[in-house]
Amino acid sequence: MFQGSYPVLLAEYNRWMNRRMYAACAELGDAERRRDHGIFFKSIHSTLNHILWGDRAWMQRFTGRAYPLGKMGQDLYEDFAELSAARAEMDSEVLEFARGLSPEWLNSPLTWTSRGSGSTQTLPRFALVLQMFNHQTHHRGQVHAVLTRLGVDMGPTDIHHVPALKGGQASALA
Repeated sequence: MFQGSYPVLLAEYNRWMNRRMYAACAELGDAERRRDHGIFFKSIHSTLNHILWGDRAWMQRFTGRAYPLGKMGQDLYEDFAELSAARAEMDSEVLEFARGLSPEWLNSPLTWTSRGSGSTQTLPRFALVLQMFNHQTHHRGQVHAVLTRLGVDMGPTDIHHVPALKGGQASALA
């Protein structure tokens, strides 16, 4: 039975969807993954790199751990296998991070400067953790739309299909 919090559920969903999305993307050739499909970061490959870039940027703010980032929009990995391995590693780190969150930490403020706009903001951490997961979902949706158009079916994407929820009701989703 799932014994977790809202951030843990989102991290479980994130890991589950990324595994499925990367498996679906692996069905495509490298040229198709790199082709400009008209999405914000143009290709599937660059969009997957951007999702990882965003996760690293947020996790660096949350944990203080340094991650190689480079400039926004610049691919972190050229090789799909290396990108896949880095994604799996980040998903494990995000899940472990989510498991350690406390209500006090989530409700405390975080001040950060956006790499995109250069603006400095202060918001409660719970809103920023939610933003990290929302950002992932937004861009995965773009990749999912391209995969669907290319005839690659990822299957269900709804959160109630997350394997971590099977066998019981989620608890403590505060």
